[in-house]
Amino acid sequence: MIDEIAARFPYWATAVLLVVGLYGMMGKRSLVKQVIGLSIFQSAIILFFISGSLLEGATIPILYSVHGEGHANPDDFVNPLPHVLMLTAIVVGVAITGVALSFLVSIYREFGTLDERELLDEVRG
Repeated sequence: MIDEIAARFPYWATAVLLVVGLYGMMGKRSLVKQVIGLSIFQSAIILFFISGSLLEGATIPILYSVHGEGHANPDDFVNPLPHVLMLTAIVVGVAITGVALSFLVSIYREFGTLDERELLDEVRG
């Protein structure tokens, strides 16, 4: 039982991070905490894709092309596409976090608070 849990540790870590991020986005009133929850949620998605694309005993294709011995078996290589896509997701996530934090600075300057309920009350009337 413990061995099965340990073998799937990245997936358990992903599930925990997803729950923590979702709680941060949905359960907190502070907009800063919601942005932090969004960032944790994005990190969990990236961890899920990277851990799902790994193969035991596989190597990266560039190592084969450097040493080039014999014919290549595609099952011996890790697919680089998920890694490239997650690198792009990291860049997009950092950009989204930066824009969200700049919006929070503007909101705080305008309303003097970052509490979600106080902002809703202020906007409604």
